[in-house]
Amino acid sequence: MSAKRVLMKGNEAIAEGAIQAGCRCYFGYPITPQNEIPEYMSVRMPEMGGVFVQSESEVAAINMVFGASACGARAMTSSSSPGISLKQEGISYLAGAELPAVIVNIQRGGPGLGNISASQADYFQATKGGGHGDYRMLVYAPSSVQEAYDLSVRAFEKADQYRNPVMILGDGVLGQMMEPVELKRPKIRNFEKPWALAGCKGREPNVVKSLFMGEGELERKNFALQKKYSMMKSREPLFEEFMTDDAEMVVAAYGIAARIVKASVKSAREKGLKVGLIRPITLFPFPDAPFDRVCGNTGKFLVIEMNLGQMVEDVRLAVNGRCKVDFYGRPGGGVPTPQELLKVIIKNYPK
Repeated sequence: MSAKRVLMKGNEAIAEGAIQAGCRCYFGYPITPQNEIPEYMSVRMPEMGGVFVQSESEVAAINMVFGASACGARAMTSSSSPGISLKQEGISYLAGAELPAVIVNIQRGGPGLGNISASQADYFQATKGGGHGDYRMLVYAPSSVQEAYDLSVRAFEKADQYRNPVMILGDGVLGQMMEPVELKRPKIRNFEKPWALAGCKGREPNVVKSLFMGEGELERKNFALQKKYSMMKSREPLFEEFMTDDAEMVVAAYGIAARIVKASVKSAREKGLKVGLIRPITLFPFPDAPFDRVCGNTGKFLVIEMNLGQMVEDVRLAVNGRCKVDFYGRPGGGVPTPQELLKVIIKNYPK
């Protein structure tokens, strides 16, 4: 039987992907431009025998996720930039207690309340650990509605596999735009959860916590967590390369910005400019390998983001001074056009 093909918004695709992945607990609070996610979940969760709660606040939502995950459920919350800021303490608790969960951030302009336009200014918050302590989480950055669905499914599997929170980092354009989506039925990989608070049933009780007060106990915990994050770095990087084989300049962009850049790269090629694109799909772990490899063949990178310079720092770390790295950004909800970025590419092309 062929997969069902449906016209959906990006937000709806993320929500349906979560449901198909086995998510049965959703807790959230409304904020634009992600409101279609809780709206969709409020209908679909009861149909699937799941739980939908519109919490009293973002802080309440992330702590409800903590409780559901501790009991072994696949749980999710979503919000937009300022709402995600309020969830940071809970995300750190999830990481410290090694609880799987999926957090969706459909970014809007900032800082502060900012506006409701698309932005990519939460890269640092997502990839460097926006809450307290030495923790990391897998971060996926879809650039199409289909990829939003697929990565939503993947996020739940990886959260369970690593016992760690996972973030889907989208933006207002991705969340609101509509495209056909192939709703492929995923093969659900179920993980045993002997640590879950599911009733003792004749065994010693489990304890789920992120508080470690014994002498050296927290240090040992952090070293163990770092081994897990190192495993993610070696196994989980995802990226797309486009026309990089002979490129004299490579543009780096992610999410919706990369989608706009791809059109500009095609136009640049039509003008005879040898330009390529590297699109990180995982922002953590950052895919160093393609940048390292391409750096041996190209003279220059141009990083394009909808912020004032965040992922550019990871690109510079990846090339380690061996290539020139320039930057172009639009902050505060400014969305560039393909024509605008073509001019930027021409201006920065190696002479």
